[in-house]
Amino acid sequence: MSLENIRLATPGKDRLVRLKRTTGITQWNVLCRWALALSLADASTPLIKDVVTDSNVEMSWKTFAGPYGDLYLALLKQRCVSDGMEPTDENVSRTLTIHLARGIGYLGAHKEMTTIEGLIRTVVTP
Repeated sequence: MSLENIRLATPGKDRLVRLKRTTGITQWNVLCRWALALSLADASTPLIKDVVTDSNVEMSWKTFAGPYGDLYLALLKQRCVSDGMEPTDENVSRTLTIHLARGIGYLGAHKEMTTIEGLIRTVVTP
């Protein structure tokens, strides 16, 4: 595994396709950033341990993270440490994959998160 290229699982891709349609957000990376942030904000350990990244949606780390690559990398490394893992490249990559999958699930699971307003409301409301 590597952070250079990020590939989504087919169920995640399908959920993001629906979210793109309902929110009007057209970029995969924007939705994936929201998904990662939502999952990392949840202190519990994701139940998903292995994600089959079998879809045709793939993006580079630079596309995914944009100008905030260092910040996202630091958050992922911190999560590895918090979960009792060494922040190796492999563990960071696996952490990204499982949190991305969980976060995409969160995005599509709640009705209020199917609009831009709903996404923002879930972040700014305690």
